[in-house]
Amino acid sequence: MSTTTRGKRRITFTLEAPEATAVFITGDFNGWDENAAPMKRTTDGLYQKILMLSPGRYEYKFKIDGRWLCDPGNPLQCDNRHGTMNSVVVVSETR
Repeated sequence: MSTTTRGKRRITFTLEAPEATAVFITGDFNGWDENAAPMKRTTDGLYQKILMLSPGRYEYKFKIDGRWLCDPGNPLQCDNRHGTMNSVVVVSETR
């Protein structure tokens, strides 16, 4: 969350998934489009995606090889309409 551009903040999402072949991040920031934000595999089985998000509260999940998963590195979660949980990220106002 280091860079700002026109009121948006650069948010980096990271997931350790060494056995995964395809990882996506999906949430209300991209209309829950399962294919809109593929994550890039880095070293040691890490997947990463940088998104530019406006200030606000966003719900999201990872989709790993077709399975939905909350962000294990983020304890902030909420109930969703499917009877499961979503991860939550809050993007603060820029200064």
